[in-house]
Amino acid sequence: MVLPPPSRDRVYSIDVLRGIVMILMALDHVRDFFHTGAMTSDPLNPETTHTALYLTRWVTHFCAPVFVFLSGLSVFLMNSRKSKAEISKFLLTRGLWLILVEVTVVSLALSFNPLFSLFFLQVIWAIGVSFVLLALLVFLPWGAILALGAAITLSHNVLDFYEAQPGFQPGLLWELAHKPTYVPHQVFPGHSAIVLYPFLPWVGVMMLGYGCGRLFAPDVSPRLRQSVLVTAGFGMIGVFFLLRAVNVYGDPLRWEAWPTLSQTLFSFFNVQKYPPSLLYTCATIGPGLIALAALEHARGAVSAVCKVYGSVPFFYYVLHFYLIHGLTVIAFFASGYNASQIVDPQTPFLFRPADFGFSLPVVYLVWIGVVALLYLPCKRFAEYKRNRRKWWLSYV
Repeated sequence: MVLPPPSRDRVYSIDVLRGIVMILMALDHVRDFFHTGAMTSDPLNPETTHTALYLTRWVTHFCAPVFVFLSGLSVFLMNSRKSKAEISKFLLTRGLWLILVEVTVVSLALSFNPLFSLFFLQVIWAIGVSFVLLALLVFLPWGAILALGAAITLSHNVLDFYEAQPGFQPGLLWELAHKPTYVPHQVFPGHSAIVLYPFLPWVGVMMLGYGCGRLFAPDVSPRLRQSVLVTAGFGMIGVFFLLRAVNVYGDPLRWEAWPTLSQTLFSFFNVQKYPPSLLYTCATIGPGLIALAALEHARGAVSAVCKVYGSVPFFYYVLHFYLIHGLTVIAFFASGYNASQIVDPQTPFLFRPADFGFSLPVVYLVWIGVVALLYLPCKRFAEYKRNRRKWWLSYV
């Protein structure tokens, strides 16, 4: 495949879609810190949830898989301006940097514990590991990487049957790769790590994104690109409904009939995120591909705002956690809590007791406020990045 001369232009639709999922992501994290019951109940449990709460949680399912997919797609676009060796070196160093940031900067934002008693291995860790592995694979043809990503996505749920055997106890390495137990593992005395995002399925999603990047090469017409994206998107949605109806493979959470239609639908669409099952991936990446096609010619005030957040996702991601947790501290004291209640053994987050929280409308108000407050910093930083060519900007 012969690519044209290097270009530094960003793909508008990619930034807009990334911005949309970043905005939605903040809703989920605001809900975690501000909604009453977020620490004690599952918003997707048909027995205890309600429609507004269920949809508030479910819509944020799109965030992580679409973001990881677009990260892989963006890596492919580097082929137009970097050699394979340069891409590999960048992915290796950035991947290791992201892992370091996850266990330091992001973990501190989540816990507000300066002693770092608990490290969180979340999406930034999974992206970092995926980058490190992709650094070894970028020398392969794009089609081979796409095929490998599809194979991982389609087949990793075979492991569910092994994990479901009585007495199965995953070790740390197994947890890191596929099956989290949400039990802290001591790294060294006084400091433990908890795995939330096993990396194996996320590597598959990133590889799918890398392969899809071929559609954005200059020799592919917009019409063909949109046709393939829409066809693939509806195809993944079709796979979701087919396999979900069969209820045998693709997700370890089997759906069941409940007394009401809404509860049955809640069960049907409750697919596993940790790790992302095949059905979870189809239900999120499928619509994501259709949205990517639809946004190619989207121009307007709303898309321009979304593009701002999507242009500086890492900057936004780090800031939004500190802002949300900082607002939590203010709400903590404003609600009548005192210093003796800062630490709650039931939660790993300081200033966030298990019984703390507000109604869902308050969550939405805080979410809107968080996104609005981050707009100008993101816009200024996006302009700074656009007008400068400093090497370190590629890492933030």
